[in-house]
Amino acid sequence: MSESYTSSTIPMGFTPHHDTGAKHSLEARTPQGSDDDIEGSPIINCMIAGGLGGMVGDTSMHSLDTVKTRQQGLAHNIKYRNMIPAYITMFKEEGFFRGLYGGYSPAILGSLPSTAAFFGTYEYSKRKMINDFGVNETVAYFFAGVFGDLASSVFYVPSEVLKTRLQLQGSYNNPYSGSQYNYRGLADAIKTITRTEGPGVFVYGYKETLFRDLPFSALQFAFYERFRQLAIYYNRDDDLPISTELLTGAAAGGLAGTLTTPLDVIKTRIQTATPQEGADVSKGSVATLSTIKALRSIYKQEGILGLFSGVGPRFIWTGVQSSIMLLLYQVSLRKLDSYFNNGFA
Repeated sequence: MSESYTSSTIPMGFTPHHDTGAKHSLEARTPQGSDDDIEGSPIINCMIAGGLGGMVGDTSMHSLDTVKTRQQGLAHNIKYRNMIPAYITMFKEEGFFRGLYGGYSPAILGSLPSTAAFFGTYEYSKRKMINDFGVNETVAYFFAGVFGDLASSVFYVPSEVLKTRLQLQGSYNNPYSGSQYNYRGLADAIKTITRTEGPGVFVYGYKETLFRDLPFSALQFAFYERFRQLAIYYNRDDDLPISTELLTGAAAGGLAGTLTTPLDVIKTRIQTATPQEGADVSKGSVATLSTIKALRSIYKQEGILGLFSGVGPRFIWTGVQSSIMLLLYQVSLRKLDSYFNNGFA
């Protein structure tokens, strides 16, 4: 059985229309009864390409993620209320690396294995659902995103706890952020959290993180696959221009990120809360681990703006990060496939 090495995220069996006058449907279908059924790229290639794309995307947008985390975790601090002034203030007061890139180490250490696990699981489950079980493609994309995120959550949830706390803190003995955390660095954060709060804290907010990321990943890749399929159809070629690749990724990520912002607010506040902070999640602490109750509490105290605090940075972050990650995924995957194809031909 032959394999197609164009792009594993191109809907399987999809044929872009050409100038032949033939009619083609936007509903991609895998050919039935053929020895040339499209398998896609090897899963290991998808994992390598995904890990690389995720690392570069997260690195490029980490500073904006820090601003978003401050807006959500320190909502009472008015200097973080607006995105651009908050970015400028943090840069002036704390610097680029110590302030805006606080929490970068745990973020990048969690990024590689989590994105590799995501793309490997996503591609495998997508192909199984479409090729073996005949699942509708949009449904397959949606649930493959869910399965991928379940696999990757094992790696990124512990890193998220460390990342968000260090982002709120900034540098050691930081007089500007107003955070109650004060770790000397990543190693000290791990040691201190384990000693004072117990290792269970590293999965604190696990449920809330899944409540945010499962729908985010499902929506992101359902949007992305469809947007990219439309782009291929109207471009008349599956080799899309870089600008189009970036646009499809940005649209999918930004839209999914905006829709899931309230869940991101809950996740951030639960993971960054301290036991002595009081009893109301709307003020940055956690009275309950119930996501629904937390949403109601924030809405009651802060209104719809509280639920969507940090939506601006999140929209930009998820949009740009998604576009970079998915573009590098496509490019890296082609390079890997070409290398191994030629090397073992």
